[in-house]
Amino acid sequence: MTNVFPELRDLGDSLESAVAAATRQPRRRARPRKLVLAIAVLALAIPGLAIGASLLITNADVAASLPAGTKMLQGTDPTCTVVTQDVEYHCVLAHPIPSPEVSDLKGTVEPTVDASKHVNGGCRSLQSDGLIWQCYLGQAAVQQQVIGPDLLGAYAPSPGVG
Repeated sequence: MTNVFPELRDLGDSLESAVAAATRQPRRRARPRKLVLAIAVLALAIPGLAIGASLLITNADVAASLPAGTKMLQGTDPTCTVVTQDVEYHCVLAHPIPSPEVSDLKGTVEPTVDASKHVNGGCRSLQSDGLIWQCYLGQAAVQQQVIGPDLLGAYAPSPGVG
């Protein structure tokens, strides 16, 4: 492992030297070095895992969030593609909305709801028939005036109606 990650070994050595100098204790051998190295690895790994977990929004996740947020979009089988990862998606419905609440859906905005049943963004219909939507996640949905700031993150146990 030390041959694979020389930067981590060097970081561990530097940390160990700094601790020894600060406490004016003689430098210890193998055990503290391994401990310092383990702490350094964790210090680098934990933020990396947190950042990686926040980037796990897939096209399928966004597609599932449309009918989860709005009852009229259930059964439409949306497919979404990334415009800007984790921010903006272009979605197309495979099936038309069975009985739309309005005759012209262009400009209609609807919230999206993630798997934890919280509003994670929203979409705007780009066509009168409601087959094409532009979706935004997080603050982008608020900035695009698709949802209000108070709705973002709100618990939504079932799809909205109306």
